[in-house]
Amino acid sequence: MIPTQTITRFIHAQERKFPGKTTGELSDLLSGIVLAVKMISNLIQTAGFKGLYGYTGKTNVQGEATQILDEEADEVLVQLLGSSGHFGLLVSEEHDTAIASEAGSQNAKYVVAFDPLDGSSNLGSNIPVGTIFTIFKRKDMRRDPSPEDFLQSGRNVVAAGYAVYGSKTSFVYSSGLGVHGFTLDPTIGEFVLTEENLTMPERGKVYSTNEGNSAYWHEDVASFIAEMKSENKEKGTPYAARYVGSLVADFDRNLKRGGIFIYPSDKKSPQGKLRLLYECMPMAYLVEQAGGRAIDGVANILDVVPKDIHQRIPLIIGSKFEVDWFEQVAAKCNKS
Repeated sequence: MIPTQTITRFIHAQERKFPGKTTGELSDLLSGIVLAVKMISNLIQTAGFKGLYGYTGKTNVQGEATQILDEEADEVLVQLLGSSGHFGLLVSEEHDTAIASEAGSQNAKYVVAFDPLDGSSNLGSNIPVGTIFTIFKRKDMRRDPSPEDFLQSGRNVVAAGYAVYGSKTSFVYSSGLGVHGFTLDPTIGEFVLTEENLTMPERGKVYSTNEGNSAYWHEDVASFIAEMKSENKEKGTPYAARYVGSLVADFDRNLKRGGIFIYPSDKKSPQGKLRLLYECMPMAYLVEQAGGRAIDGVANILDVVPKDIHQRIPLIIGSKFEVDWFEQVAAKCNKS
């Protein structure tokens, strides 16, 4: 079978749905991210031969030990996008401050935030890892690009997506016209459309959370997980636990099969652990496009305006049924 819809063709076909209203800049930016993903995929596949597994001995702005491949993936994205002139600033999990473009940044319409290698602690264990990104339009083209351009509601996201590097390399993204999935065909070196207009099942049978943190959970999370694990035929429980410690891998599975992913605030991490701008917000954008929900326990993730480019936030994300159910349990706990 000859593939007829590569990601490049698809991106430009999406752009043509708005004749006279687009400049091609967003399409070029997305194409640059796709190229970076292909390069990162190759790095991961050959890491064992090149001695790229292991830690650098340094920590990033988050205080986390940095893997060699964290730095390699970050460098690919920064250099590839930085030379394109299609963005004003970049924010990366691996950098304390925003990064300026090498050329054309003053006139570029967009800013990009990304996690270059999510789940990198799983590297070397053959567990899927990924890349996550969010794209915004700059707030004000009359001034120079600024970190302020990132501090806006997720309702203003113009495109977001992620790549998963596992038994295959897949790429899932949306620019507001549905969620679409692509698979890298190694024989031609191109991403090919394999899942158009992904829709999340309204209900799943899986919950994903780090139960090793259960000693620190607040009552709402503990009560909700207990209900999911209890035997109740009328409620359709118990649910199955599926958690691999890689947000992109757990989210990708639940997006396609249904279920809920929870990384809450707790007594150990009162603000939550995951970053709003380049982890929670892009996934929330995708899940809402696909018919699911994403909340921080109180508000919809896409309604939260970041106060800092590396702000952390709790995340409850998944099928509508399970997220609604969590809210019901949390409301009962708050009343008691």
